[in-house]
Amino acid sequence: MNLNRTFSRLAIVFVALSFLGITLGCTKKNSAKENVLNNAITANLKGMDPIYANDAYSNQVISNIYEPLFEYHYLKRPLELQPLVASAMPTASKDGLTHTIKIKKGIKFQDDEAFPEGKGRDLTAKDFIYSWKRLADPANQSDGFWIFDGKIKGLNEWREKMGKGEASYEDEIEGLQAPDDETLVIKLTKPYFQLYYVLAMNYSAPVPKEAVDKYGKEFINHPVGTGPFKLDSWTRNSKVVLVKNPTWHGGKYPSEGEEGDDARGLLKDAGKDLPFVDKVVYSEIIEDQPRWLNFMKGKLDIVIIPKDNFDTSVSGDKLSKDLTDKGLKLEINEEPDVTYMAFNMLDPILGKNLELRRAISLATDTNTLLERFYNGRGVNALSPIPPGIDGYDKDFKNPYKEFNIEKAKEHLKKAGYPDGKGLPEFEYSTTNSTTARQMAEYTQQNLAALGIKIRIAATSWPQFTDKLREKKAQMWGIAWSADYPDAENFLQLLYGKNVSPGPNSANYVNKKFDELYEKALKLPPSPERTVIYKQMKEIFVQDLPWIPNIHRKAYVLYHGWIENYKRHAIINGEAKYIRVNLNQKAKLAEKL
Repeated sequence: MNLNRTFSRLAIVFVALSFLGITLGCTKKNSAKENVLNNAITANLKGMDPIYANDAYSNQVISNIYEPLFEYHYLKRPLELQPLVASAMPTASKDGLTHTIKIKKGIKFQDDEAFPEGKGRDLTAKDFIYSWKRLADPANQSDGFWIFDGKIKGLNEWREKMGKGEASYEDEIEGLQAPDDETLVIKLTKPYFQLYYVLAMNYSAPVPKEAVDKYGKEFINHPVGTGPFKLDSWTRNSKVVLVKNPTWHGGKYPSEGEEGDDARGLLKDAGKDLPFVDKVVYSEIIEDQPRWLNFMKGKLDIVIIPKDNFDTSVSGDKLSKDLTDKGLKLEINEEPDVTYMAFNMLDPILGKNLELRRAISLATDTNTLLERFYNGRGVNALSPIPPGIDGYDKDFKNPYKEFNIEKAKEHLKKAGYPDGKGLPEFEYSTTNSTTARQMAEYTQQNLAALGIKIRIAATSWPQFTDKLREKKAQMWGIAWSADYPDAENFLQLLYGKNVSPGPNSANYVNKKFDELYEKALKLPPSPERTVIYKQMKEIFVQDLPWIPNIHRKAYVLYHGWIENYKRHAIINGEAKYIRVNLNQKAKLAEKL
């Protein structure tokens, strides 16, 4: 979901070598002795407060520090929820409106100066209520309130009063009750079949009031959670270091998975105490080539193969002999995601002129985009819903995803701008990586064939997302990766009540679409719900608030010293499961 500055090849090499000179100072011999998982995030981290965990980069770090009620079983496919800080899965009333959840005993917030004598206290049910009030508090402008919006009795009313200064955190909310420290009761306004899914999201993770009070606005940079790791240091725009949390309540590596896991060695650690590493280091490396060079030097353990290195690394879904000889391993996953080009529907031209948006869609050459920037790793997206998610239909038709310049010109003429005459220059927002910038330039070239001019505004990831939250972008390229395995998680990007600063950054509102969305929310997975999803997709195609581009496929490389690695884009907190085999690392590092 990213776009970037254009560097010459010489500049890229210079930056890469400079980065290597700075970060690769330790010897292979020394690095092989450290029980550290070295990973990378491909954008600058915004912060580590769960109520702002709206992107994959933040979640990757936050999920090792904070813990929601539930998590996904690390090995089982299809995905299966299991208790994390809850002691068991919830019990529900017959009407599905009341859910009672028990909290595990003995879970503590990490030690921190926010607590008396610096000792973390026990987690209680009231911590969830406080944390969800923070999520709902309009003063915090969280983009995660959509997970509870309109769903918990009294919460929206409390939110509205807070916005008027007529409520406080001390007020009781009918739908959120803590009859004792270990019992949390949720009362819904209507059935909500995604409830347990959202209770596995970082948005819903508990935070201690003491830490929020102590650090104030700096709490986003000073996380205090219950997870297996805690923050050791953060050099902004460079590196985040997490260390093992000595007061963590503990966990065991899974003893079962799916067929083939045992043969892959994924059950060797069955039943053993987690985590296996002492430290997790996330380097913030935006550019592909410095990230790739760090990986090939053994300074990163896991990497998605960049587009410029793919053809020399993989052929027919098999690793090259050179990489195999170095002990590298390949994992291929269909990602539950969609990349897309969005329009701000509040824009007086782009948002109000359907024929203009149709023209832009018809002028977008997705097949070339897929080959040039993804090495063919993915499929053409015709709707927001990706393969593997209920509601996806490989035979679904989107008449505006045909690359047809002549039809595009006809629609541009209908829009009142023949050959682009009379149109202003539009701003296309993107992020500041080279690949992202190149993709933006490709869009610029596509639209120039119609006479449509765009200028590219490339910024850091935090600046980019701030622009979307503040409704200041005109058009942009981005991606959405599923939070949970349900089409609703993609369709909520288009729900009228989720407009910015919520996840509907296109600020799209369609009454019929919203009615269908609310109707589908009340239904369990069923043929009836699938029919509604199809109707919503058809409305989306007719209105085109954004142009779906690609459902991606990830080709992930990892070193032979990494054990227990099994990727799924929805699963958070994977660092606690991964083992670094230091003996194997010492041997394989010599081959790099």
